[in-house]
Amino acid sequence: MKAKKSRRPLTRREKLSFRAEWLALRFIGGILRSMPLDWSSAFMGNMWRLIAPMTHRHARAKAHIMAAYPEMTLNEADKIIRDMWENLGRVSAETVLLSKIHKDPSRVTYVNPEVFEPSVGEGAVLVTMHSGNWEVVSDKAEELGLPLAGVYQKLKNPYSEGYLVEKRNFLYKLGLFCKGHDTGTKIISILRKKGSVAFVADVRDHRGVKIEFFKQPSAATHIPAALARTMNKRLIAVVARRKKGSRFDIIAKEIPVARTKDRVQDAITTTQAVHDQFEEWIREEPSQWMWIMKKWI
Repeated sequence: MKAKKSRRPLTRREKLSFRAEWLALRFIGGILRSMPLDWSSAFMGNMWRLIAPMTHRHARAKAHIMAAYPEMTLNEADKIIRDMWENLGRVSAETVLLSKIHKDPSRVTYVNPEVFEPSVGEGAVLVTMHSGNWEVVSDKAEELGLPLAGVYQKLKNPYSEGYLVEKRNFLYKLGLFCKGHDTGTKIISILRKKGSVAFVADVRDHRGVKIEFFKQPSAATHIPAALARTMNKRLIAVVARRKKGSRFDIIAKEIPVARTKDRVQDAITTTQAVHDQFEEWIREEPSQWMWIMKKWI
């Protein structure tokens, strides 16, 4: 992982703006916590379904899905993207209510836990994507014998970041780390000690490798593939599929890790395999993936 520059000091204007966002987030979070989980999730889902299509991101998401599905009509694309907004609204509520989900064992079901069994006591590299609710992927990892560390992208707003990290921290026994200059060292140490590490790996990364995604050129992070190869760990793709309300099925599949004499090509081959699996899952439930992302190049 390449070193990143330290965050520059905030200007007075930025501090005021970020604090206002943080206070609004805490206020909304307080309201959501006062309601039953399914009510909170449904409320935010309906709000996003109503409001988000009025934003410029709605057109962007439709353009992305129609490029991925050339045969799709405008009406079909619009319906899927409206369903996507509802799902993302639900995720926004559930992110601050992860402890409620965790306390109810019936809400998260691992469909094929046997995929993880060979990695118990050995550790693994896990990759997921922005689908269903990716925040719950790690909910029962420790019960499966895979205590996790997580890696996330730092937010611009440091106050909101602190609040949201606080809501997620308990899911990651081995730590939750933002991408930074010393993150790679920490992750390698965890893997050496037979811990496991989880990445959200479907974002565009121009510093990564070039692959094909929905038959279009795309940029993707190669870090999970490189770590699995270098540290001799299994690579497991995981998706959290929303069933009804705030209930999820966790589906897992081992991804073959290319191990030849060409480590650069191995990273490309394995990262392509990860995205082939992501694409397969997205095609099964397209409304649950986050089509607003600028994934392609």
